[in-house]
Amino acid sequence: MQQDNKRKKIKNYAVLIGVVQAGQTKDQAKEYLDELALLARTAGATPIKSFLQKQNKPNPRSYIGKGKLEEIHAFIKENKTVNLALFDDDLSPTQLRNIEKELQVQIMDRTNLILDIFATRARTAHAKTQVELAQYQYLLPRLKGMWTHLERQRGGIGLRGPGEREIETDRRIVRNKIALLRKQLAKIDKQKATQRKNRGKLIRVSLVGYTNAGKSTLMNRLSKSEVFAEDKLFATLDTTVRKVVINNLPFLLSDTVGFIRKLPTPLIESFKSTLDETRESDLLIHVVDVSHPSFEEQIEVVKNTLQEIGAGNIPVLLVFNKIDAFKYTPKDEDDLTPKEKQNFSLNDFKSMYVAGENIPCVFISAKTGENMDEFKDNLFKIVKDLHFERFPYNRI
Repeated sequence: MQQDNKRKKIKNYAVLIGVVQAGQTKDQAKEYLDELALLARTAGATPIKSFLQKQNKPNPRSYIGKGKLEEIHAFIKENKTVNLALFDDDLSPTQLRNIEKELQVQIMDRTNLILDIFATRARTAHAKTQVELAQYQYLLPRLKGMWTHLERQRGGIGLRGPGEREIETDRRIVRNKIALLRKQLAKIDKQKATQRKNRGKLIRVSLVGYTNAGKSTLMNRLSKSEVFAEDKLFATLDTTVRKVVINNLPFLLSDTVGFIRKLPTPLIESFKSTLDETRESDLLIHVVDVSHPSFEEQIEVVKNTLQEIGAGNIPVLLVFNKIDAFKYTPKDEDDLTPKEKQNFSLNDFKSMYVAGENIPCVFISAKTGENMDEFKDNLFKIVKDLHFERFPYNRI
């Protein structure tokens, strides 16, 4: 399932397609498509045009209505460079077949696109195995009509039962591959768990947050290391652990994979050992990109994901990062209408979150180092309290 990085790269030009569902606003749906566009660019595709349709729920046959599908088809015929259609939600096997038949280009849904990005970003054998498992889990219910995409892992006389169809053989091959990958990951999980136990009694701190919030840059600032950091989604897949010392107090700091809206369930399952690093932490540093227009929604996505993976009760230090990139539009003095979100200054948000959150929070720029001393002071106090709680006679 891993992609061959040596193969000739095909230039992909994509149309983006989403649905404004019940309970959503058009602006929210547009923001989701903007994120899909960023995912597309991360995967190497160039977004050409976005299409949105208002529906209570996606059409079970074709995700969008027949008229909108014909409109997209006409656009693709007119713009012959378009060879990819990206959908912002998961597509069922039926939807995939019907849409592909109508549009006559490659179809990918959000999960498939994220899996493709993970496949290109995976560097270690551990990450590659996790991604491959998620890919096969995604593929299994979508096998019909996709036989040519499978690498034959088994074959020969005696392996196909009498009357067994090709699709049934393919399903058996994929199930066997999933079982094998799960065994490999179980072995890796056991090794990782042993490594975590062997780290001694040091306090363990994990960086968590939405993808591209600046976790790896902050990791480099704190640990004075060179963890790979890039201004793209999912720059980090493998967990990195470093020993950090602040005011003679040592602790372990972990950088983990970022979260995202609609994080595919197969990824959560296959990245269990990576997420265990978060679940077993004593403190979570929740890094937020305060310059992002939807950072408040991203905070909720991370909170919900932490609850989902069983890390919702771990103490949190909320860190608003990228204050150097924060921008807002001040209101005119004679404008008496209520403030919109874009009218709030950084000080406004500071007042709101410092007063409103039950957890400590700090505003920094990991890139420029602004307010890093304040952040380190907050972090030191929390880690010191956790240390005293664990070792009441070991005063620092």
